[in-house]
Amino acid sequence: MFTVNILVVLPILIPLTGAAVAILLRKKHAWQAGWTLVTMIASMVCSFLLLAAVWRGGEPLLFQSGGWPAPFGISLVADLLSAVFVVMTQLVMVTGILYALGSKDKVVTYPTFYPLFLTLATGLTGAMITGDLFNMYVFAELLVISGTILTAIADDRFGTEAAYKYFYISLLASFFMLLAIGSLYAAYGTLNMASLAANITAKAVSPLLWPAIAFLLAAFMIKSAVFPFHFWQPDLYTAAPVPVSAMLSSVVSKFGVYGFLRMTTLLFVAQAPTIRAILIVLGVVGVIFGGLSALGTHNVKRMLAYSSLTQIGFILVAIGWGTALSTTAAIIFTFNHSLIKAALLMLAGYVASRASIKSAAFDTITGVGKPLPAAGFLFFLGSLALAGIPPTNGFVSKMFFFDSGIRAAGYGALLLVGLASIFTLMYTVRAFQRIWWFKPAATIRTKASGDRLLAPAILVTLIMALGIWAQPLVAAAQRTSAWLGDPAVYVQAVLGG
Repeated sequence: MFTVNILVVLPILIPLTGAAVAILLRKKHAWQAGWTLVTMIASMVCSFLLLAAVWRGGEPLLFQSGGWPAPFGISLVADLLSAVFVVMTQLVMVTGILYALGSKDKVVTYPTFYPLFLTLATGLTGAMITGDLFNMYVFAELLVISGTILTAIADDRFGTEAAYKYFYISLLASFFMLLAIGSLYAAYGTLNMASLAANITAKAVSPLLWPAIAFLLAAFMIKSAVFPFHFWQPDLYTAAPVPVSAMLSSVVSKFGVYGFLRMTTLLFVAQAPTIRAILIVLGVVGVIFGGLSALGTHNVKRMLAYSSLTQIGFILVAIGWGTALSTTAAIIFTFNHSLIKAALLMLAGYVASRASIKSAAFDTITGVGKPLPAAGFLFFLGSLALAGIPPTNGFVSKMFFFDSGIRAAGYGALLLVGLASIFTLMYTVRAFQRIWWFKPAATIRTKASGDRLLAPAILVTLIMALGIWAQPLVAAAQRTSAWLGDPAVYVQAVLGG
């Protein structure tokens, strides 16, 4: 059993150890880059093995740090939800490193870039596997520090400003999370999530419970840039290096989604109806506001940043409906969106790297794509996926989303987000036309070389594969949703009995 349970630790330990070794290789850039890729691939393989082990075993896998039993020690818990999210995270992280290997940005040559990329992966993976709220906070801080520095050292002159915004808004999220942690510990005497779930269910409602819920909601809303805590996101994604912005927009933003799922299916089951009602309202507003904002932008990376606000809105609404099918839809949507958004941001970076002035502003990249048909084809497929058009994985996401909304009788929210989703097709078509159809300005030239297409090509291939053959992801999401419907499985796996 121990040899199986060690898989719970490896997706965290491998990138963390790899980051330390990468620092030692700082004077040999090629070796450092190669080591980082090998490390991340090894970690991704372990995450797939972890998912397979959890799937076969039929119950969560547990690793008790230091041998201390729960709830006294720090528990690392891999159930289907955390295992699926870790696979999603590490799969996209591998493509991020592949893009960095082919990038012309100066930032990727800095000796700190690849170690920080690995600590970014460590923080996000750890936050999703830990079974302890304070440990989640620690991993989240590692995530923030890594993302802040990677943005601050960007080639873009606005990178430092964007990093400051990200850091200070994340500091506010950390403050809210610490307030929630303190309130829950004072009320229930534990921060182990399984123990908390059992105590909140068994004991009388504490006066500190609802303040803790509000603080946790605010923290996760900031992490996922949910309206109205989204204002830092467009600046960050526009200024950050392309491989970094692709990670922040696609998988790092899903940490908040993971938190919402844990809140509504494990920690606060009795209070979940109120939480879900809030998520539906915020999700609908996010879909509408994000779509309108994306239509009004003049920068393709900024457009995709506002698009994330829209797509996260869909996920929040699905979580808010609270049925087994809508939870399945939320998980499918989350996984698929991570692939789509990473691919589109990489393609935006690829086009910007071929412009005479490196920028993703429409004025600069209009017509730059004319001699780049391969990138245009990939962007077109990615746009279809974002808009939810077959045969892409985005269509599968939207199909499950609308089906779950109808069965949950969420007609009001369904009508609003359905109408607002038309915006997605409008702004992606506009971007495609500007870059690949229009004539460039006289001062704009397309460079003969730029970033490589390998990473976004891999992601678009996965997008199409999961659209044509969606069964593996659908099966994983359905089984995960069934697990989440019975929180006692998680509690018993951690606490025993």
